[in-house]
Amino acid sequence: MLENYLPVLVFVVLGIFFGVAPLVAGFVLAPNRPDKAKLSPYECGFEAFEDSRMKFDVRYYLVAILFIIFDLEIAFLFPWAVVLDDIGMFGFIAMVIFLAVLVIGFIYEWKKGALEWE
Repeated sequence: MLENYLPVLVFVVLGIFFGVAPLVAGFVLAPNRPDKAKLSPYECGFEAFEDSRMKFDVRYYLVAILFIIFDLEIAFLFPWAVVLDDIGMFGFIAMVIFLAVLVIGFIYEWKKGALEWE
């Protein structure tokens, strides 16, 4: 019985090895020559001039919500369309409710002006 799991065990061990071995090789073989430029905080090529805890514009969050709305919609619509014949009316109604929630979120975004670019 356990011999059936030997290929799985070998696969897991090889996966861990190929995931960890490059990290270990990088730490062991990579040259370590720190200097001021390498140790400085890097974000966009120049030193930060404001507090890192500054408030973001609300449009940033609205765009993030838009991404989630459309990303979730696409991620769930394709598998749903494939199995629509198997799940029947219950699956159809569940997807209609899901899309209704997404449309409510889209309307909220629209009313807040997230779709108006400057």
